[in-house]
Amino acid sequence: EAFSVVKDKGLKPFDAKTFRSVAESTEALILDTRIQSNFLEAHIPGSIFIGIDGNFAPWVGALITDIHQPILIVADEGRIEEVVTRLSRVGYDNAIGYLDGGLESWKTEGLETDSMPSISSEEFEKIYTAELDVLDVRKASEFEAEHLPGAINIPVDTIETNLKTITTMAKPIVVYCLSGGRSGVATSILHQNGVAESYNGGGIHSL
Repeated sequence: EAFSVVKDKGLKPFDAKTFRSVAESTEALILDTRIQSNFLEAHIPGSIFIGIDGNFAPWVGALITDIHQPILIVADEGRIEEVVTRLSRVGYDNAIGYLDGGLESWKTEGLETDSMPSISSEEFEKIYTAELDVLDVRKASEFEAEHLPGAINIPVDTIETNLKTITTMAKPIVVYCLSGGRSGVATSILHQNGVAESYNGGGIHSL
């Protein structure tokens, strides 16, 4: 499709209730591209997080396996055009619109939000016993170089194919990477797939 057509389609604003009904009727993936701390605080249930300021294109390619998947976008103010452009650059031309007014408009309508609990390094140290499982979502080579004792390594781009393994892990699950960028993405995928007792641990270098 011509980029102007792709852009016009992706830049279609939906008010919160329309956004919700379009998401339900099209089975669109809700892609939240905001700053990670804002996503962790509140987001639309079932959305996945890939921040526009992180390694956006590689993670989109790794995590959204169907290039024709309809996508609805939640973005920080003024950045929707950038998101649609960058999706299109890597072949994802099926953005069908965005949440007009951002998450604030969703909250104003009184629609449900989820938050993603994070766990601080202090809390982690207190409960780092048999009470939880640690999921390390870095590459195998990073994991082999150093990791927390007892951690299980499932790289973030293989989370969906390893959901069966993850659902058999003890609960709760704390998700780690190196600096916290990948753990937020991975935890959002777990929540989207119903693994509610999973927490964003951030980066192991902060422990």
